[in-house]
This record gives sequence, C-alpha cells and structure tokens, in this order.
Amino acid sequence: MAGIELRNISKVYGGSVVAVDDISLEIKDGEFMIFLGPSGCGKSTTLRMIGGLESISKGDLLIGGKRMNDVDPADRDIAIVFQNYALYPHMTVAGNLGFGLKLRGVDRAEIERRIKAISNMMGIEALLERKPAQLSGGQRQRVALGRALVREPQAFLLDEPLSNLDAKLRAAMRTELIKLHHKVGTTIIHVTHDQIEAMTMGQRICIMKDGHIVQVGAPLDVYRNPANTFVAGFLASPPMNLLAGRLEGIGGGDLHALAGAARLPIPDAFRAGYASHAGTTITVGLRPEDFHLAPLAGRSTPVAVRTVAIELLGPEVILVAELGGAGGPEIQARMPRDFLARPGAELTLHYDLTQIHLFDGQSGNVLARPQIA
Repeated sequence: MAGIELRNISKVYGGSVVAVDDISLEIKDGEFMIFLGPSGCGKSTTLRMIGGLESISKGDLLIGGKRMNDVDPADRDIAIVFQNYALYPHMTVAGNLGFGLKLRGVDRAEIERRIKAISNMMGIEALLERKPAQLSGGQRQRVALGRALVREPQAFLLDEPLSNLDAKLRAAMRTELIKLHHKVGTTIIHVTHDQIEAMTMGQRICIMKDGHIVQVGAPLDVYRNPANTFVAGFLASPPMNLLAGRLEGIGGGDLHALAGAARLPIPDAFRAGYASHAGTTITVGLRPEDFHLAPLAGRSTPVAVRTVAIELLGPEVILVAELGGAGGPEIQARMPRDFLARPGAELTLHYDLTQIHLFDGQSGNVLARPQIA
C-alpha cells in the first residue's frame, strides 16, 4: 500500500484548454478518498493522471514518496476499474481475473490461488466458467473489481463504477465496496458525481469544480460546514436552500437575516462572526431537515410558508413551499412521513437557527462563524 500526493498538478489540452488547474492533495496510505463534482469538473482527468492514462502538464505526482510523472502505467502498481467494466468478452470470468497476472509472468499455481481467494471474497465463485455476456450488471461489476483485487496493487482507482447499475443494486454495491475496503485496507480513490455515494462511502471527500479543488474534508464536516454556496448546493439531496437576502443590524447589536418576507434572528453565538457584514447582501443557507413542525426550545423561530407541492417518499415527505408566504422564494423542507398539506395551504414551520449558514452575496464564500458540532 502507499500514499498518493499531488503537488500543483495541472492538465492542459491543446495548449489552452485547462482541465485541471494547479491542484494539490495528499491521500493517506489506506484511505478511502472520494472525488466528487459535476461532469467536466476534472475529477476523472485527475484520476487518469494518477493512473498514468493521461500525461501531467505541470506539477508532480508521488506514490509511496516516489515521483511517478514519467513512469509507465503498468509499472505504477495501481489497478483501475472503469465505468464500463472493460471485461474481455471472449474470456471466462476466471480468464478475466487471471489475465493480468498471466501477462506479468505469475506462475499458474499462484494465479489459481488468487482467483480462488478473490472469487470467494466477491461471491462470484459460481460464475468462473461464464462469459461476460452471461452476467448481470452487478455480476460484471464484481468481476471488474475482482480483476483489480487479484493483482494486489498499491491502490485502486474507481472511475464511476456504479453509474451503470440500477438504484437498488447501487445501494447494495456501495455497502460491498465499504466492506471490501475494511477487508483489504488498500488506498482507494473513487470518482463519482453522486452525493449519496460520497457521503456514505468515503473517509474524506474532495469536491471539485472547473478544474479546481473547492473543499476537502470528512463527509459530515463538509456537509455541516460548507466552504461556499457551490458545496452547500451540491452536497446532499435535497440540497441546502440558498436564498438571496440581506443581513441587517438591529438596535442593541441584534442581527437579522432577511430572505424574501422571512426575517431570521441571528443567534447570540454567531453575532461576533457576522457583525462586520451587517448591511450587506448575503445568501442565506437553510438545510431542508432544519425546518420543524413544532418549536425547538430556545433555538428556533417561526416562519410562514405557503405550500406549493409535496413529494411522498415513504420514510419522509419533501415539502416544497414559498418562504414567507405567496410569492416568496421557494424552499424544500423534510417533513415526517405522515405529513400532508394541500397546494396553497399556509403553514407555520419552525427553523433551527443554530443551523443557519450565511454566505457572501458576491463571492459565495461562507461567512466565518463558530463551526457546527
């Protein structure tokens, strides 16, 4: 196993198209790191540079402390699992698992030992004589992972390996990948645009946008303390409600965040951090789960809403409503599973003020205040 370090890495195509721009990141030995971001943000390009499938325009890549910029992909001791699995259609599952080892000159007995061990681990021992066309999507995904595992590499690079699976199978395979990491303890870098995968699987998330790293941290730390409106609006589903507003100073040092007709008093603990921004335009960030049907003693404020629609999801209901009443900015709020409201119904919700986020109205960067525990 080995740690991976990116030092001021850039990738430029054709001399002018910048896909990755001067990023630095250290991935610890044995860490499960998620690269998260929308299409075109540079996450797959970064993964391919680590694997040696893309050249590095600028900067240094270190694996296990050794510079790898000019090392052939085959000599980096890294296994890659692609979105389309890339299995050899004319070979059996056993043939696919052992092909890479055969090319490396591993003796037959050792190849058979590894195939047996990995097929048992992945639950595909009954499939060894089948060909890829005879397998389901989930089975092909397991074979692709098994082919990477059988090599016993320093690190695994996973490029959206779950994106071709249906929702139920994706959920099952997320669990399998977590269990697999616990078993083998090898460094894993997993590229995805799926927020659920990022939150549930990774020990840390690296969020990317337009070729830059925006924020890196443990999933819950990033979720609770987003660096800017991009992270706040991208992570989680439904995402944070982001509303154009203004921060107003009231007599006695009180502060209120205004969003449409809604007026949200700033908690005492946050005033020192926000006081210097009084009188400025802001973006108010309100998580859907921080709206409640009943008051929270000492920390909530009532807000009027007008129902637009409800989404019945089974374990919960998503309320879509206009904040402050008719014509106000639209928000989403998580409600209990037995919640019902007709379109046009006017309600009073209670927002947990200890969870409010304020962002600079121009830059979108978060306004500093004590972190949420």
